[in-house]
Amino acid sequence: MRYRQLGSSDLQVSEISLGSWLTYGVGVEADQARACLEEAFAQGINFIDTANVYGRGAAETFLGEALAGRPRDSYVLATKLYFPMSDTDRGLSRAQVEKQLEASLRRLRTEVIDLYQCHRYDRDTPLEETMEALTRAVDSGKVRYLGFSEWPAERIQAAVDMAGVARFVSSQPQYSLLWRAPERDVIPLCAANDISQIVWSPLGQGVLSGKYHPDQPPRAGTRATSDEMGGFMDRLLQRAVLEAVQRLKPLAAEAGLTLPHFALAWVLREPNVASAIIGASRPEQVVENCGASGAKVDPELFTRAEAIVGEALGD
Repeated sequence: MRYRQLGSSDLQVSEISLGSWLTYGVGVEADQARACLEEAFAQGINFIDTANVYGRGAAETFLGEALAGRPRDSYVLATKLYFPMSDTDRGLSRAQVEKQLEASLRRLRTEVIDLYQCHRYDRDTPLEETMEALTRAVDSGKVRYLGFSEWPAERIQAAVDMAGVARFVSSQPQYSLLWRAPERDVIPLCAANDISQIVWSPLGQGVLSGKYHPDQPPRAGTRATSDEMGGFMDRLLQRAVLEAVQRLKPLAAEAGLTLPHFALAWVLREPNVASAIIGASRPEQVVENCGASGAKVDPELFTRAEAIVGEALGD
């Protein structure tokens, strides 16, 4: 496993990290989830990402129990706030930052969160209020560093320009061969301000593994067939996309890689990316994905892959 600097922080994070969206505490049984977590550590993963809204606290609760007893300085723990936790609890107001931080600390059974992230931008709360509340969280010692997820470029710039507040060190966008939107504005802006990307869905929710074939229904037990985990995949399961993914397999083979390794290596080719978050329901998936760390690929193969996918997506 290779490690990269996370923005302007002093954190070194593994190139592959373990996420818990739609999985731990929700779609994956506890014993299996614990086995995935143990395998992640065995493979050298040191960065664990979650959010308060995942299972309405269930993912944080699972991690708090599963991480108990492990040396706190042996892993980097990240969580998020913004999405509704109740009919009245949502957003990034001063009150919500204080309330949700305390709740996350309690569920995660820790005294400090290494990376506290704004899960989306809150247009109902002044940015100044949010940044002041986040800065107090850092000053209190309960949070080490700050990040955001899926913020528009102009709001990132506004936060960067604000004086007297704690700085963001990370951005968490969706990014993969199937979704390259961050390249237009977010990655250049962040790179210029020492903010690293921690990307989610680098395998297009498993589609870039090549396991979904255009002429066959999804196999039982895959994410696409899960009521808990398959609800966000319609765009990615279109025939043209699945056919394009199949055409990537010879390119991966030419690089001496599996298709998942090739897709993850494509994400990690971007210097501004510090880590790619994987989701795993089985330990062997963790092992497979970790093999992408440090992979060397001829850039020409990536260029050909981009052309194949771009044609399928109409880009």
